[in-house]
Amino acid sequence: MSALSFAALLLALLAQPADAHGLSNVDPGSLWSYDPWLMAPLYAVGIGFYVGTQRLWRHAGGGRGVSFRQVAAFWAGWLIAALAVTSPLHWLGEQLFAAHMLEHELLMAVAAPLMAFARINGPILWSLPVSFRPAAGRVLNLPILAWPWSFVSHPMSATILHGVALWVWHAPPLYAWALENPAVHRLQHFSFFATALLFWWVLLHGRGRGRSIRVRDGIAVACLFITILHSGVLGALLTVSPRLWIPVQGALAGEFGLSPLEDQQLAGILMWVPMGILYTCAALFFAYRWLTADDGHSRLWLVQHPG
Repeated sequence: MSALSFAALLLALLAQPADAHGLSNVDPGSLWSYDPWLMAPLYAVGIGFYVGTQRLWRHAGGGRGVSFRQVAAFWAGWLIAALAVTSPLHWLGEQLFAAHMLEHELLMAVAAPLMAFARINGPILWSLPVSFRPAAGRVLNLPILAWPWSFVSHPMSATILHGVALWVWHAPPLYAWALENPAVHRLQHFSFFATALLFWWVLLHGRGRGRSIRVRDGIAVACLFITILHSGVLGALLTVSPRLWIPVQGALAGEFGLSPLEDQQLAGILMWVPMGILYTCAALFFAYRWLTADDGHSRLWLVQHPG
């Protein structure tokens, strides 16, 4: 089955009855889930971002401090993350490896970069009462918090953490444990999203002091190249493996005309190709900025030194 056929069948789930043992005899509305442990942090961040944005714009003017593009990116990323963990895709992800992979890719490669681009730390700080903001700033600058943040926000650290989360949670024992234990499953989702959010935030905004934008973009290209390489290897291993990594994951594979091994292969392709394309596009964006960042300075130098 092609990825396009799988996507069409997945969309059909919204209109077709299904149950935990097949795709029949159950109200489609029951496929929507709500886990407060996953949604509460999203609600908190969403409310904080909205309140902080309104206060910031009242103080500085609309579009200042946080741009309209950043606000649009934040809410698009927020909605994608919320749908990934509440829509039928989340239910299907517990029964089908390819659906689970698609859910994780939406969190890591779509929602996370959109929310990172929004640079949510500013609006979140502005969401606090005026009297609390100085204290919050002092707390964040305490050595007990500042040193760990300095470590994890280094581009290489963020890249390694993102990669470790990806590989560790695809180890068959841990992956199977996540399917069996709701608390571990929540931790899996949180690990994927939090490390991806950190990774994209560092590439887009991190470590600006003492470095030119050009240097930062060059580092971003290197970090993305590393990520494309190792995630592609993991996707390829899933695709070409002759044995099942997580036998319990393909419970509904037959309903989609797939064997459990074909379901695993489709999951591997989804990691290998679409995720690789998204990360490659991001790398090309940073490479373009890297190669063109100093053009203005170069032209000015040529004007001032024509000989």
